Amino acid sequence: MTQTKIAVIGGSGIYDIDGLEAAEWTTVETPWGPASDAILTGTLDGTPMAFLPRHGRGHVHSPSTVPYRANIDALKRLGCTDIIAVSACGSFREQMAPGDFVIVDQFIDRTTQRAKSFFGTGCVAHVSVAHPTCARLSDACETAARDTGVKVHRGGTYLAMEGPQFSTLAESRMYRDAWGADVIGMTNMPEAKLAREAELCYASVAMITDYDSWHPDHGEVDVTKIIATLTRNADTGRDMVARLPGLLDETRAPCPQGCDHALEYAILTQPDARDPALMAKLDAVAGRML
Repeated sequence: MTQTKIAVIGGSGIYDIDGLEAAEWTTVETPWGPASDAILTGTLDGTPMAFLPRHGRGHVHSPSTVPYRANIDALKRLGCTDIIAVSACGSFREQMAPGDFVIVDQFIDRTTQRAKSFFGTGCVAHVSVAHPTCARLSDACETAARDTGVKVHRGGTYLAMEGPQFSTLAESRMYRDAWGADVIGMTNMPEAKLAREAELCYASVAMITDYDSWHPDHGEVDVTKIIATLTRNADTGRDMVARLPGLLDETRAPCPQGCDHALEYAILTQPDARDPALMAKLDAVAGRML
């Protein structure tokens, strides 16, 4: 048994957590470079928590320049066991309206400019991301979100695009009609893949801000309208986060889905062939196995 420590990665509009006791901003050194920002740590209703603003305070990182590996490594070094990713997203479904929350369970990764693995030459590993989010953690997020009064949709496929531009109309229609995506964003990949490699449970909550560009009655994405909805969503998102400690046991049992043992049979490189330099960088994310 280990102690539960909840990490929240806040997307656009969410740059802190209300009500943290003994709160302090902590800078964590990682072998993958600096994280997006210092990490706000403290306790909420007796549960240790950590908050990382994905884009940095002041929103200084674009989706392509977010240091995803450093972020996940830093949270792992702090002893986090569960990551809740909160992100502003567009919707491809009429019923998933602006202001609604979607508990994501699948991803389509269309990013192209980001390092997507902690592993590589000198230590090869292949983890399964068939089910990239943790069902147990998603259950808690769903309950916490519903308790705020927001409309919640359980299950949805998140199309991760590179950005920073929004979709063309042709792309939006393709993602929606041909590919079956439900929401679109720019940041949950490779974040979810890296969390799995680091053996951390990961849940994704999409806060809908707009209908992307496919909707005939809404036209192209309007940033000013997005910001107005995003501000309302951020308040609800913070309310949701405040309810999570009461829904997750203080003492954490092994993940029923096996997220915390994702590397069990994933590392293929034999010990005598592993690169010492890479091994040193993997001390936090893969230390249990190495």
